[in-house]
Amino acid sequence: MFSNKSTTEDVLEGVDLQGKRILITGVSAGLGVETARALIAHGADVVGLARDLDKTARATAGVAAAAREGDGSFEVRAMDLASLASVRAATDDLLRDGRPFDVVINNAGVMTTPYGVTQDGFETQFGVNHLGHFLFANRIASLIRPGGRLVILSSSGHRFSDIDLDDPNFERTPYDSMAAYGYAKTANILFGVEFDRRHRDRGVRATSLHPGGIQTELGRYRTPETTERLAKFVADMSRREEEAGRAPYRYKTLEQGAATTVWAAVLAPADNTKAH
Repeated sequence: MFSNKSTTEDVLEGVDLQGKRILITGVSAGLGVETARALIAHGADVVGLARDLDKTARATAGVAAAAREGDGSFEVRAMDLASLASVRAATDDLLRDGRPFDVVINNAGVMTTPYGVTQDGFETQFGVNHLGHFLFANRIASLIRPGGRLVILSSSGHRFSDIDLDDPNFERTPYDSMAAYGYAKTANILFGVEFDRRHRDRGVRATSLHPGGIQTELGRYRTPETTERLAKFVADMSRREEEAGRAPYRYKTLEQGAATTVWAAVLAPADNTKAH
């Protein structure tokens, strides 16, 4: 039985993924790199998507070397989720290629950024975390094999805020970086629910997940104020867990965080991956 201490290797022990083709966004750092590494180590053919290919090449040098020596394979393509034109170009290339995927993992994201907008004028976190992935997954839905899965990385940060559909870009509301993150992560979950509903009849399921708290470059935009607010959020969540008789909240390693993703991608029974 797995726990919050389980790693990718614990989850994938004895699992042979040869012949499985998996698409992952955000393979330039953190969870994306570890997710790709673990899946390739067990024989999967992984296609990674990232905005900065030079950074990605540096971050995944070990992954690429292991792929060349093992049974899996690794390929990286360019896609910038902050540009819907880039998303369309990347998905056009995948559709022209035509090879199907067993799993698509929407992993990339940003958190608590200063106010900004994407190339299309959307608030950065909503645009990158939700809208870019929304367009991406819908455009390549036909490439997901029957029996395949869409795995969406959301966050317990969805509790920061529901979505204000009347003002998703903070054009009238004072900008709050944590609320904006909440908008995007709530949208990720709702998208998973609807994608699952629309595609389950052909055997394609979708789920959203919280990988846990992991110290990655996702937190690079934190300010002293957001750090203090996040610490309070974690303390409150840990207290609730203890009151419910569960282990207190604690930060995970990369290998522990990515374990949730790989479990949902290749091991969880289909009904257990229903988005919720």
